[in-house]
Amino acid sequence: MNPLQSLVMQKEQFEEAIKRIMERDGRFEREAFFFLKEALDYTVQDESVKSAENSKHVSASQLLYGFRDLGLKEFGPMAATLFDEWGITGCVDIGDMVFLLIQEGVFGKQDNDRQEDFVEVFTFENAFVRPFLPEVRGRLK
Repeated sequence: MNPLQSLVMQKEQFEEAIKRIMERDGRFEREAFFFLKEALDYTVQDESVKSAENSKHVSASQLLYGFRDLGLKEFGPMAATLFDEWGITGCVDIGDMVFLLIQEGVFGKQDNDRQEDFVEVFTFENAFVRPFLPEVRGRLK
């Protein structure tokens, strides 16, 4: 099998896994899973993650910050609105999606990985809303 065929097969397997997840758990939109996969790929490419002891494994907080950074880069001030439409309103939702993909065998897991590692590492308000609010200088009278 050539690399292109392998890539097509991986995409088809990912789509099938998402379809199965959505049939049993409809909290998240299809696009949310595809963005999460992009965020994982983006995070793995980060030099600070590459230089870590186990470069093939991404921690919950590394993935969350990669998700945040890619979301801001791709969607800017619309990130919070778009994620909300996809059913993602906090870090815990990203963790839920990760563990749904782990159950499908799409993402790998180490023994010390826990869903609790995704609990509010940051707030979506601080990550996706506040950076775009105007700075208020002084108090209004």
